Amino acid sequence: MMSLGDLVVRKSYGGDVTFRVEDIQRDKAIIKGIEFRLLADSPVNDLVRVPADQISGKAQQAHIKAGESLNLLQRARQQQAARSQAALVGDWSDPVESTYFEMPGKVLHLDGDPGYLKKCLSLYEQLRVPAEGHHVHESAMADTLYRLLPRIRPDIVVITGHDGVLKQPQPYDLYSLKSYKNSQNFVAAIQVARQYERHLDSLTIVAGACQSHFEALLRAGANFASSPGRILIHALDPVYVAAKAAFTSIRDTVNMGDLFHQTISGSRGVGGIETRGSYRIGLPKLENLSTLKVTPSAI
Repeated sequence: MMSLGDLVVRKSYGGDVTFRVEDIQRDKAIIKGIEFRLLADSPVNDLVRVPADQISGKAQQAHIKAGESLNLLQRARQQQAARSQAALVGDWSDPVESTYFEMPGKVLHLDGDPGYLKKCLSLYEQLRVPAEGHHVHESAMADTLYRLLPRIRPDIVVITGHDGVLKQPQPYDLYSLKSYKNSQNFVAAIQVARQYERHLDSLTIVAGACQSHFEALLRAGANFASSPGRILIHALDPVYVAAKAAFTSIRDTVNMGDLFHQTISGSRGVGGIETRGSYRIGLPKLENLSTLKVTPSAI
């Protein structure tokens, strides 16, 4: 008997992706990928329960790649800190005065899946990227951005959730928005964000989910989008892209080669256009504002 929360694979797909059972409706189950942004329905008799220590090879590979991606981002973060410190050497004779404070880009993350959003926010925190996240149904993202953007004023917007090519008789048109579950909603949200800020380097937009209409998202104004190869993307890929932009200096453009290596899905999962980073440094660094002694001026 299948139960909510069970880990399962689909027999008809050769057990390629591991899912968690989210809901059961008579002879059908709603299942969600544990590593990939994939929400699907399946006949219960097509599902096979798997132990937690025997998840599919594809999920295991994604988990290993996620760890590698995190290490690469953290190493890039250390290299950025070293470059920032080196840039100040020579400008200050006193080494104490060369300490600085950092201002990485601020992220506003809208996610159509509350579980993935929680994982994303945890990773932002781990990477020390300032981020605010909201669980919003894909169809409501455009209206939500219209309200949130003037208040939050982010440097980077992430628009993600669930998507996919709709089941339909072959042949289908991969270049039509009608062939996708939520790409049209992502396009609408991107358009709202671009109406708020038209300059591509003043607001970086990361958009899309599994199998999203990559070209349509870029045409709408996204800087980075999924999925050039119409493949499943990892649940955390949008975070890796946003974090890369957040810690790339405003003097530099985001290194696309690094981006492909530091995302789990690679160049078939994520692509984009040349974009400046949003990381800034400032001087001087004040360790503790409460230690400042201020003498009020006489009037």
